[in-house]
Amino acid sequence: MKPKLLLFTLAIITLFSIVSCNNSPKEPEEKKQPNIVIIFLDDSGYSDFSPFGQKKIKTPNVQKLAEEGITFTNFYVPQAICSASRSALISGCYPGRTKVFGAHGPKERGLETSFPTIAEVFKKAGYSTAVFGKWHCGDQAETRPAARGFDESCGLMYSNDMWKHHPENPEYWGRYPLQFWENNKVTIEDVDFDDQKMLTKWYTEHAVDFINRHKDEPFLLYVPHNMAHVPLFCSPEFEGKSGVGLYGDVLLELDWSVGQINTALKENGIDENTIVIFTSDNGPWISYGNHAGTTPFREAKGTSFDGGTRSACIVKYPDELAGNQKSTNTFLTIDFLPTLCKLANVSLPETEIDGRDVWDLIAGKENATNPHNYYAFSNGSEFQAIMSGDGKWKMHLPHDYRTLDYAANDGMAGKYKQTKIELSLFDMENDPYETTNVIEAHPDIAEKLMSFAEQHKTKFYSE
Repeated sequence: MKPKLLLFTLAIITLFSIVSCNNSPKEPEEKKQPNIVIIFLDDSGYSDFSPFGQKKIKTPNVQKLAEEGITFTNFYVPQAICSASRSALISGCYPGRTKVFGAHGPKERGLETSFPTIAEVFKKAGYSTAVFGKWHCGDQAETRPAARGFDESCGLMYSNDMWKHHPENPEYWGRYPLQFWENNKVTIEDVDFDDQKMLTKWYTEHAVDFINRHKDEPFLLYVPHNMAHVPLFCSPEFEGKSGVGLYGDVLLELDWSVGQINTALKENGIDENTIVIFTSDNGPWISYGNHAGTTPFREAKGTSFDGGTRSACIVKYPDELAGNQKSTNTFLTIDFLPTLCKLANVSLPETEIDGRDVWDLIAGKENATNPHNYYAFSNGSEFQAIMSGDGKWKMHLPHDYRTLDYAANDGMAGKYKQTKIELSLFDMENDPYETTNVIEAHPDIAEKLMSFAEQHKTKFYSE
Protein backbone atom coordinates (compact mmCIF):
# COMPACT_ATOMS: atom_id res chain seq x y z
CA MET A 1 0.00 0.00 0.00
CA LYS A 2 1.27 3.46 -0.91
CA PRO A 3 2.35 5.64 2.02
CA LYS A 4 -0.31 8.33 1.38
CA LEU A 5 -3.08 5.73 1.10
CA LEU A 6 -1.82 4.04 4.29
CA LEU A 7 -1.91 7.32 6.22
CA PHE A 8 -5.40 8.09 4.93
CA THR A 9 -6.65 4.61 5.92
CA LEU A 10 -5.16 4.93 9.41
CA ALA A 11 -6.76 8.35 9.83
CA ILE A 12 -10.18 6.98 8.87
CA ILE A 13 -9.81 4.05 11.29
CA THR A 14 -8.75 6.41 14.10
CA LEU A 15 -11.66 8.76 13.43
CA PHE A 16 -14.12 5.88 13.35
CA SER A 17 -12.76 4.56 16.65
CA ILE A 18 -13.17 7.99 18.32
CA VAL A 19 -16.75 8.36 17.06
CA SER A 20 -17.57 4.80 18.13
CA CYS A 21 -16.19 5.41 21.61
CA ASN A 22 -18.10 8.67 21.97
CA ASN A 23 -21.34 7.04 20.88
CA SER A 24 -21.01 3.92 22.98
CA PRO A 25 -23.44 3.70 25.89
CA LYS A 26 -22.05 5.14 29.13
CA GLU A 27 -22.45 3.60 32.51
CA PRO A 28 -25.09 5.64 34.36
CA GLU A 29 -23.55 7.80 37.05
CA GLU A 30 -24.58 6.78 40.54
CA LYS A 31 -26.77 9.49 42.02
CA LYS A 32 -25.24 11.17 45.04
CA GLN A 33 -27.12 10.98 48.29
CA PRO A 34 -28.97 14.24 48.83
CA ASN A 35 -27.94 16.75 51.45
CA ILE A 36 -30.65 17.66 53.97
CA VAL A 37 -31.31 21.05 55.57
CA ILE A 38 -34.14 21.43 58.10
CA ILE A 39 -34.97 24.98 59.23
CA PHE A 40 -37.29 24.78 62.23
CA LEU A 41 -38.63 28.06 63.63
CA ASP A 42 -40.01 28.52 67.15
CA ASP A 43 -43.58 29.78 67.73
CA SER A 44 -43.80 31.24 64.22
CA GLY A 45 -47.39 31.87 63.15
CA TYR A 46 -48.76 30.20 60.03
CA SER A 47 -49.13 33.52 58.21
CA ASP A 48 -45.87 35.16 59.32
CA PHE A 49 -44.23 34.93 55.88
CA SER A 50 -45.37 36.16 52.49
CA PRO A 51 -46.06 32.78 50.86
CA PHE A 52 -48.62 32.17 53.62
CA GLY A 53 -50.37 35.54 53.79
CA GLN A 54 -47.94 38.03 55.36
CA LYS A 55 -48.93 41.50 54.11
CA LYS A 56 -47.16 43.99 56.38
CA ILE A 57 -43.52 43.11 55.71
CA LYS A 58 -41.63 41.63 52.81
CA THR A 59 -39.93 38.29 53.31
CA PRO A 60 -38.22 37.83 49.92
CA ASN A 61 -35.99 34.91 50.89
CA VAL A 62 -38.79 32.70 52.16
CA GLN A 63 -40.75 33.79 49.08
CA LYS A 64 -37.82 32.73 46.90
CA LEU A 65 -37.67 29.37 48.67
CA ALA A 66 -41.37 28.88 47.95
CA GLU A 67 -40.81 29.73 44.28
CA GLU A 68 -38.04 27.13 44.13
CA GLY A 69 -40.00 24.49 46.02
CA ILE A 70 -43.49 23.41 47.04
CA THR A 71 -45.62 25.28 49.57
CA PHE A 72 -47.72 22.99 51.78
CA THR A 73 -50.84 24.49 53.31
CA ASN A 74 -52.02 21.42 55.27
CA PHE A 75 -48.89 20.49 57.19
CA TYR A 76 -49.04 19.66 60.90
CA VAL A 77 -47.12 18.97 64.09
CA PRO A 78 -48.53 16.36 66.53
CA GLN A 79 -48.29 18.63 69.57
CA ALA A 80 -48.13 22.43 69.65
CA ILE A 81 -45.52 22.71 72.42
CA CYS A 82 -41.72 22.95 72.14
CA SER A 83 -40.10 19.72 73.36
CA ALA A 84 -42.91 17.44 72.21
CA SER A 85 -42.89 18.93 68.72
CA ARG A 86 -39.10 18.84 68.34
CA SER A 87 -38.76 15.29 69.64
CA ALA A 88 -41.45 14.15 67.20
CA LEU A 89 -39.55 15.72 64.32
CA ILE A 90 -36.18 14.15 65.10
CA SER A 91 -37.49 10.73 66.18
CA GLY A 92 -40.40 10.16 63.78
CA CYS A 93 -42.52 9.19 66.79
CA TYR A 94 -45.67 10.52 68.41
CA PRO A 95 -45.31 12.14 71.84
CA GLY A 96 -47.50 9.31 73.12
CA ARG A 97 -44.77 6.83 72.22
CA THR A 98 -41.74 8.79 73.47
CA LYS A 99 -43.58 10.35 76.47
CA VAL A 100 -41.96 13.68 75.66
CA PHE A 101 -44.84 16.01 76.49
CA GLY A 102 -44.94 19.78 76.70
CA ALA A 103 -41.71 21.73 77.24
CA HIS A 104 -39.04 20.40 79.58
CA GLY A 105 -36.93 22.70 81.73
CA PRO A 106 -33.19 22.92 82.49
CA LYS A 107 -31.42 19.68 83.44
CA GLU A 108 -34.40 17.50 82.48
CA ARG A 109 -34.01 14.19 80.64
CA GLY A 110 -35.90 14.92 77.42
CA LEU A 111 -35.99 12.33 74.63
CA GLU A 112 -34.82 8.95 75.87
CA THR A 113 -31.80 7.45 74.13
CA SER A 114 -33.84 4.36 73.23
CA PHE A 115 -35.42 6.45 70.46
CA PRO A 116 -32.85 7.05 67.68
CA THR A 117 -32.64 10.59 66.35
CA ILE A 118 -32.53 11.53 62.69
CA ALA A 119 -28.87 12.49 63.21
CA GLU A 120 -27.98 9.06 64.60
CA VAL A 121 -29.77 7.38 61.69
CA PHE A 122 -28.00 9.44 59.02
CA LYS A 123 -24.61 9.52 60.73
CA LYS A 124 -24.64 5.73 60.74
CA ALA A 125 -25.10 5.93 56.97
CA GLY A 126 -22.03 8.15 56.53
CA TYR A 127 -23.59 11.61 56.72
CA SER A 128 -21.91 14.54 58.44
CA THR A 129 -24.38 16.02 60.91
CA ALA A 130 -24.87 19.34 62.69
CA VAL A 131 -27.44 21.22 64.77
CA PHE A 132 -27.19 24.95 65.32
CA GLY A 133 -29.98 26.42 67.41
CA LYS A 134 -32.44 25.57 70.15
CA TRP A 135 -32.20 21.89 71.11
CA HIS A 136 -34.89 21.36 73.78
CA CYS A 137 -34.80 17.57 73.49
CA GLY A 138 -32.80 16.87 76.63
CA ASP A 139 -30.40 18.66 78.96
CA GLN A 140 -28.41 15.80 80.43
CA ALA A 141 -25.08 14.41 79.23
CA GLU A 142 -26.69 11.47 77.41
CA THR A 143 -29.46 13.53 75.81
CA ARG A 144 -27.62 16.62 74.54
CA PRO A 145 -26.80 16.90 70.79
CA ALA A 146 -23.24 15.55 70.95
CA ALA A 147 -24.57 12.30 72.41
CA ARG A 148 -27.48 12.10 69.95
CA GLY A 149 -25.62 11.83 66.66
CA PHE A 150 -24.60 15.41 65.90
CA ASP A 151 -20.95 15.91 64.92
CA GLU A 152 -21.20 19.66 65.47
CA SER A 153 -23.57 21.78 67.52
CA CYS A 154 -24.13 25.12 69.14
CA GLY A 155 -27.01 26.87 70.85
CA LEU A 156 -29.31 26.82 73.86
CA MET A 157 -30.48 23.60 75.45
CA TYR A 158 -34.00 24.92 76.05
CA SER A 159 -36.24 27.94 75.45
CA ASN A 160 -34.70 31.39 75.66
CA ASP A 161 -37.30 32.57 78.22
CA MET A 162 -36.16 30.00 80.78
CA TRP A 163 -33.88 32.49 82.49
CA LYS A 164 -33.70 34.97 85.35
CA HIS A 165 -35.49 37.64 83.31
CA HIS A 166 -38.69 35.62 82.82
CA PRO A 167 -41.63 38.08 82.79
CA GLU A 168 -43.86 36.04 85.13
CA ASN A 169 -41.70 33.69 87.20
CA PRO A 170 -38.08 34.90 87.28
CA GLU A 171 -37.22 33.14 90.55
CA TYR A 172 -38.25 29.71 89.27
CA TRP A 173 -36.64 30.02 85.84
CA GLY A 174 -33.60 31.79 87.25
CA ARG A 175 -32.53 28.78 89.32
CA TYR A 176 -30.11 27.87 86.54
CA PRO A 177 -28.15 30.19 84.24
CA LEU A 178 -29.14 30.19 80.58
CA GLN A 179 -26.06 28.69 78.96
CA PHE A 180 -24.79 28.76 75.39
CA TRP A 181 -23.20 25.50 74.32
CA GLU A 182 -20.82 24.77 71.47
CA ASN A 183 -19.66 21.24 70.61
CA ASN A 184 -20.63 19.89 74.02
CA LYS A 185 -18.95 22.68 75.98
CA VAL A 186 -20.46 25.72 77.66
CA THR A 187 -18.97 28.79 75.97
CA ILE A 188 -21.24 31.40 77.56
CA GLU A 189 -22.05 30.61 81.17
CA ASP A 190 -24.86 33.13 81.62
CA VAL A 191 -26.48 34.41 78.41
CA ASP A 192 -27.42 38.09 78.61
CA PHE A 193 -29.49 40.47 76.47
CA ASP A 194 -26.66 41.23 74.04
CA ASP A 195 -26.04 37.50 73.53
CA GLN A 196 -29.71 36.89 72.78
CA LYS A 197 -29.57 39.55 70.07
CA MET A 198 -26.95 37.49 68.27
CA LEU A 199 -28.57 34.05 68.37
CA THR A 200 -30.14 34.09 64.90
CA LYS A 201 -26.96 35.49 63.38
CA TRP A 202 -24.70 32.99 65.16
CA TYR A 203 -26.81 30.02 64.10
CA THR A 204 -26.86 31.24 60.51
CA GLU A 205 -23.10 31.81 60.37
CA HIS A 206 -22.45 28.34 61.76
CA ALA A 207 -24.85 26.83 59.21
CA VAL A 208 -23.20 28.59 56.26
CA ASP A 209 -19.73 27.62 57.48
CA PHE A 210 -20.83 23.99 57.85
CA ILE A 211 -22.19 23.97 54.28
CA ASN A 212 -18.94 25.47 52.95
CA ARG A 213 -16.85 22.81 54.70
CA HIS A 214 -19.02 19.83 53.78
CA LYS A 215 -19.99 20.57 50.19
CA ASP A 216 -18.22 17.43 48.92
CA GLU A 217 -19.93 14.93 51.19
CA PRO A 218 -23.55 14.21 52.16
CA PHE A 219 -24.68 16.13 55.21
CA LEU A 220 -27.66 16.64 57.48
CA LEU A 221 -27.98 20.20 58.80
CA TYR A 222 -30.65 21.02 61.40
CA VAL A 223 -31.23 24.72 62.18
CA PRO A 224 -33.87 25.06 64.94
CA HIS A 225 -33.96 28.80 65.62
CA ASN A 226 -34.86 30.22 69.04
CA MET A 227 -36.87 32.94 67.36
CA ALA A 228 -39.68 33.92 67.15
CA HIS A 229 -40.17 32.65 70.74
CA VAL A 230 -40.35 35.35 73.41
CA PRO A 231 -38.34 37.17 74.60
CA LEU A 232 -37.76 38.59 71.14
CA PHE A 233 -34.31 39.68 70.01
CA CYS A 234 -32.63 40.45 66.72
CA SER A 235 -29.16 41.69 65.82
CA PRO A 236 -28.61 45.45 65.58
CA GLU A 237 -28.68 45.34 61.76
CA PHE A 238 -32.38 44.46 61.84
CA GLU A 239 -33.61 46.56 64.75
CA GLY A 240 -36.36 48.89 63.57
CA LYS A 241 -36.02 47.79 59.96
CA SER A 242 -39.48 46.24 59.47
CA GLY A 243 -41.40 49.37 60.46
CA VAL A 244 -44.00 47.26 62.26
CA GLY A 245 -42.26 46.58 65.56
CA LEU A 246 -39.85 44.09 67.08
CA TYR A 247 -41.70 40.98 65.94
CA GLY A 248 -41.44 42.19 62.35
CA ASP A 249 -37.72 42.86 62.82
CA VAL A 250 -37.26 39.31 64.09
CA LEU A 251 -39.04 37.93 61.02
CA LEU A 252 -36.79 39.99 58.75
CA GLU A 253 -33.71 38.44 60.32
CA LEU A 254 -35.16 34.93 60.07
CA ASP A 255 -35.91 35.62 56.42
CA TRP A 256 -32.32 36.82 55.97
CA SER A 257 -31.13 33.57 57.57
CA VAL A 258 -33.10 31.49 55.08
CA GLY A 259 -31.53 33.53 52.27
CA GLN A 260 -27.99 33.02 53.59
CA ILE A 261 -28.44 29.25 53.78
CA ASN A 262 -30.08 29.03 50.37
CA THR A 263 -27.33 31.16 48.82
CA ALA A 264 -24.57 29.06 50.40
CA LEU A 265 -26.04 25.93 48.84
CA LYS A 266 -26.06 27.58 45.42
CA GLU A 267 -22.57 29.07 45.67
CA ASN A 268 -21.21 25.64 46.57
CA GLY A 269 -22.94 24.02 43.61
CA ILE A 270 -25.03 21.66 45.73
CA ASP A 271 -28.39 23.40 45.62
CA GLU A 272 -29.95 20.97 43.13
CA ASN A 273 -29.18 17.89 45.21
CA THR A 274 -30.17 19.36 48.59
CA ILE A 275 -33.53 18.88 50.29
CA VAL A 276 -34.50 22.03 52.19
CA ILE A 277 -37.38 21.90 54.67
CA PHE A 278 -38.74 25.10 56.23
CA THR A 279 -41.40 25.05 58.95
CA SER A 280 -42.19 25.83 62.60
CA ASP A 281 -42.61 23.78 65.78
CA ASN A 282 -46.13 25.15 66.41
CA GLY A 283 -48.35 28.20 66.06
CA PRO A 284 -48.00 31.59 67.77
CA TRP A 285 -47.99 32.33 71.50
CA ILE A 286 -50.84 34.80 71.22
CA SER A 287 -50.94 35.95 74.86
CA TYR A 288 -47.87 38.04 74.02
CA GLY A 289 -49.83 40.34 71.72
CA ASN A 290 -47.53 42.42 69.52
CA HIS A 291 -44.69 39.97 70.25
CA ALA A 292 -46.61 37.04 68.76
CA GLY A 293 -47.12 35.81 65.23
CA THR A 294 -50.42 35.41 63.41
CA THR A 295 -52.54 32.51 62.21
CA PRO A 296 -55.92 32.49 60.50
CA PHE A 297 -56.88 29.25 62.23
CA ARG A 298 -58.65 28.58 65.51
CA GLU A 299 -56.74 29.14 68.76
CA ALA A 300 -52.91 28.93 68.85
CA LYS A 301 -49.89 27.37 70.57
CA GLY A 302 -50.71 25.02 73.42
CA THR A 303 -53.93 23.68 71.88
CA SER A 304 -54.88 20.90 69.47
CA PHE A 305 -56.77 23.25 67.18
CA ASP A 306 -55.23 24.16 63.86
CA GLY A 307 -53.98 27.50 65.15
CA GLY A 308 -51.55 25.49 67.24
CA THR A 309 -50.79 22.42 65.14
CA ARG A 310 -50.94 23.62 61.51
CA SER A 311 -47.59 25.11 60.46
CA ALA A 312 -46.41 26.80 57.30
CA CYS A 313 -44.16 24.41 55.36
CA ILE A 314 -41.97 24.59 52.27
CA VAL A 315 -40.04 21.68 50.77
CA LYS A 316 -37.42 22.33 48.10
CA TYR A 317 -35.51 19.64 46.19
CA PRO A 318 -34.67 20.87 42.67
CA ASP A 319 -33.39 17.50 41.44
CA GLU A 320 -36.77 15.91 42.07
CA LEU A 321 -39.40 18.62 42.58
CA ALA A 322 -40.55 21.31 40.17
CA GLY A 323 -40.73 24.64 41.93
CA ASN A 324 -43.41 27.29 42.36
CA GLN A 325 -46.12 24.83 43.36
CA LYS A 326 -48.72 24.72 46.12
CA SER A 327 -50.07 21.55 47.66
CA THR A 328 -53.00 20.80 49.94
CA ASN A 329 -51.75 17.29 50.71
CA THR A 330 -51.69 16.51 54.43
CA PHE A 331 -48.75 15.08 56.40
CA LEU A 332 -46.94 15.54 59.73
CA THR A 333 -43.42 16.15 61.00
CA ILE A 334 -43.22 12.49 62.07
CA ASP A 335 -43.21 11.58 58.36
CA PHE A 336 -39.99 13.42 57.54
CA LEU A 337 -37.61 10.84 59.01
CA PRO A 338 -38.85 7.82 57.00
CA THR A 339 -39.37 9.93 53.87
CA LEU A 340 -35.83 11.31 53.98
CA CYS A 341 -34.47 7.82 54.64
CA LYS A 342 -36.21 6.62 51.49
CA LEU A 343 -34.85 9.48 49.38
CA ALA A 344 -31.29 8.99 50.66
CA ASN A 345 -31.40 5.18 50.59
CA VAL A 346 -30.70 5.12 54.32
CA SER A 347 -31.98 2.31 56.54
CA LEU A 348 -34.80 3.13 58.95
CA PRO A 349 -34.20 2.85 62.69
CA GLU A 350 -34.46 -0.67 64.03
CA THR A 351 -36.95 0.54 66.63
CA GLU A 352 -40.59 1.14 65.70
CA ILE A 353 -41.54 4.63 64.54
CA ASP A 354 -44.90 6.21 63.76
CA GLY A 355 -44.05 8.23 60.67
CA ARG A 356 -44.42 6.84 57.16
CA ASP A 357 -42.85 7.51 53.78
CA VAL A 358 -45.02 10.23 52.19
CA TRP A 359 -42.77 11.09 49.26
CA ASP A 360 -45.53 10.43 46.70
CA LEU A 361 -47.71 13.01 48.49
CA ILE A 362 -44.89 15.55 48.69
CA ALA A 363 -44.04 15.04 45.02
CA GLY A 364 -47.70 15.29 44.06
CA LYS A 365 -47.74 12.00 42.21
CA GLU A 366 -51.00 11.11 40.56
CA ASN A 367 -53.37 9.03 42.70
CA ALA A 368 -51.02 9.26 45.69
CA THR A 369 -52.71 8.39 48.97
CA ASN A 370 -51.62 8.91 52.53
CA PRO A 371 -50.31 5.68 54.11
CA HIS A 372 -51.79 6.71 57.48
CA ASN A 373 -55.37 5.93 58.39
CA TYR A 374 -55.24 8.81 60.85
CA TYR A 375 -53.09 11.43 62.55
CA ALA A 376 -53.29 12.05 66.30
CA PHE A 377 -52.88 15.31 68.22
CA SER A 378 -52.09 15.75 71.89
CA ASN A 379 -51.57 18.58 74.32
CA GLY A 380 -49.30 17.83 77.22
CA SER A 381 -49.95 14.24 78.25
CA GLU A 382 -53.56 14.30 77.01
CA PHE A 383 -54.64 12.80 73.68
CA GLN A 384 -57.16 15.33 72.36
CA ALA A 385 -57.89 15.08 68.64
CA ILE A 386 -57.69 12.82 65.61
CA MET A 387 -57.68 13.58 61.89
CA SER A 388 -58.30 11.33 58.91
CA GLY A 389 -55.11 10.56 57.01
CA ASP A 390 -56.25 12.60 54.04
CA GLY A 391 -56.82 15.65 56.25
CA LYS A 392 -60.49 15.96 55.34
CA TRP A 393 -62.00 15.28 58.76
CA LYS A 394 -60.90 16.18 62.27
CA MET A 395 -62.51 15.07 65.50
CA HIS A 396 -61.87 16.58 68.91
CA LEU A 397 -62.38 14.32 71.89
CA PRO A 398 -63.95 16.09 74.88
CA HIS A 399 -61.26 18.16 76.59
CA ASP A 400 -60.51 21.40 78.37
CA TYR A 401 -58.36 23.92 76.57
CA ARG A 402 -57.06 27.43 77.03
CA THR A 403 -58.39 30.34 75.02
CA LEU A 404 -57.16 33.91 75.11
CA ASP A 405 -58.74 36.21 77.69
CA TYR A 406 -56.59 39.21 76.86
CA ALA A 407 -53.17 39.76 75.31
CA ALA A 408 -50.39 41.93 76.70
CA ASN A 409 -47.70 43.74 74.72
CA ASP A 410 -43.97 44.46 74.56
CA GLY A 411 -42.78 41.22 76.14
CA MET A 412 -45.38 40.85 78.86
CA ALA A 413 -47.81 37.92 78.93
CA GLY A 414 -51.57 38.31 78.86
CA LYS A 415 -54.03 35.86 80.36
CA TYR A 416 -55.90 32.77 79.23
CA LYS A 417 -59.15 31.35 80.46
CA GLN A 418 -60.18 27.71 80.45
CA THR A 419 -63.06 26.41 78.40
CA LYS A 420 -64.20 23.02 77.09
CA ILE A 421 -65.01 21.39 73.79
CA GLU A 422 -67.39 18.44 73.60
CA LEU A 423 -67.02 15.58 71.13
CA SER A 424 -66.89 17.47 67.84
CA LEU A 425 -66.37 16.66 64.18
CA PHE A 426 -65.14 19.26 61.69
CA ASP A 427 -65.21 19.16 57.90
CA MET A 428 -61.71 20.53 57.29
CA GLU A 429 -62.17 20.96 53.55
CA ASN A 430 -65.14 23.28 53.93
CA ASP A 431 -64.49 24.53 57.46
CA PRO A 432 -60.73 24.72 58.07
CA TYR A 433 -61.33 27.13 60.95
CA GLU A 434 -63.14 24.48 63.02
CA THR A 435 -66.26 26.55 63.60
CA THR A 436 -69.15 24.12 63.03
CA ASN A 437 -69.61 20.74 64.67
CA VAL A 438 -71.07 18.39 62.00
CA ILE A 439 -70.99 15.17 64.02
CA GLU A 440 -74.74 14.62 63.76
CA ALA A 441 -74.66 14.98 59.98
CA HIS A 442 -71.82 12.46 59.54
CA PRO A 443 -72.19 9.67 62.12
CA ASP A 444 -70.33 7.21 59.88
CA ILE A 445 -67.22 9.43 59.74
CA ALA A 446 -67.41 10.03 63.50
CA GLU A 447 -67.67 6.31 64.19
CA LYS A 448 -64.65 5.54 62.02
CA LEU A 449 -62.51 8.23 63.62
CA MET A 450 -63.60 7.16 67.08
CA SER A 451 -62.47 3.63 66.27
CA PHE A 452 -59.03 4.97 65.30
CA ALA A 453 -58.98 7.11 68.45
CA GLU A 454 -59.61 4.07 70.61
CA GLN A 455 -56.79 2.21 68.86
CA HIS A 456 -54.41 5.12 69.44
CA LYS A 457 -55.47 5.51 73.06
CA THR A 458 -55.00 1.79 73.74
CA LYS A 459 -51.56 1.82 72.12
CA PHE A 460 -50.11 4.92 73.75
CA TYR A 461 -52.31 6.10 76.61
CA SER A 462 -53.48 2.91 78.31
CA GLU A 463 -51.32 3.34 81.43
